[in-house]
Amino acid sequence: MDQRTRAAVAAVGIVGLFLVVQVGALALVEPFKAAGYQPVEDPGDPTNSLAYVAAILVITALLLGAIRLGLDRALRGFIVFAGAYISLFVFQIVLPAGSLPVVGGFHLLAWAAAAVLGLALWVYPEWYVIDAAGAVMGVGAAGLFGITFGVLPALLLLAVLAVYDAISVYGTEHMLALASGVMELRVPIILVIPLSLSYSFLDADLPTPDEEGEGSQAGDELAADPLEREALFIGLGDAIIPAVLVASAGFFVTDVPGVEVAGLSFTWPVLGAMVGTVVGLLALLRMVFAGRAHAGLPLLNGGAIGGYLLGALASGLSLTQALGVGGLL
Repeated sequence: MDQRTRAAVAAVGIVGLFLVVQVGALALVEPFKAAGYQPVEDPGDPTNSLAYVAAILVITALLLGAIRLGLDRALRGFIVFAGAYISLFVFQIVLPAGSLPVVGGFHLLAWAAAAVLGLALWVYPEWYVIDAAGAVMGVGAAGLFGITFGVLPALLLLAVLAVYDAISVYGTEHMLALASGVMELRVPIILVIPLSLSYSFLDADLPTPDEEGEGSQAGDELAADPLEREALFIGLGDAIIPAVLVASAGFFVTDVPGVEVAGLSFTWPVLGAMVGTVVGLLALLRMVFAGRAHAGLPLLNGGAIGGYLLGALASGLSLTQALGVGGLL
């Protein structure tokens, strides 16, 4: 397979995963709300975003600490459990009770499916298991955050995380160390795009942090000659975070015109955010194919925000309405 074909395969695979997360999250926001999954009383409160960013900082520090202390097995168990737990929210919506009834409030088929997903991640984390679990986790997380954050908090969340991602990749480089550390665990924090039919994630030699636990060596290995390797990797968070704005716009910005694409109906703000994300993703992939690790969220979130605003203005909303600041002025 020549380099141009490898690049096309990688781009199609990654764009496909991003679209699965976005469309899946859109489909689940209303059922999630009806099921009582909205965790906040006021989704329009901008401080919700600040609390979530603070939680990300704490979780990132804990993950890095666990990696440097060699607590790999415990950390892997926690992430697998978290993945199965998030998938439970999705399975409780999309799976019929069927022959396994709801008993005592427990949807037994959904619990069984979540248990199978967790078991598969634990005993056989091949790339397709990782990607399938990551897609389910991404749909669930983006849908849940979509009904948690109104448009203004979602925009703030994406903007702050884009800045944080740039600092953590280009400045402190701790995100590169975290990425290489979780790759060794073979868990669905990283999505895997194989570039060879014979590729096995289980047998692959993966990038590792340098001896001091920093990210420089890992960053060089992750980015060097990307199309010469048998697989490319992208963070699950890169798919989830811009999809939060897509889901939020789909849930909170409803009285606007839309369009039908491939048999699916989208409002212009939603379609704008989706297209903007894909444009940012293609720009990111072009930079990665040039041979250096890059922060994903500045381009992805920037594309999602720009596309959303263009779509909102095209649908007839004012800039104040599009930003969700009307109630604050």
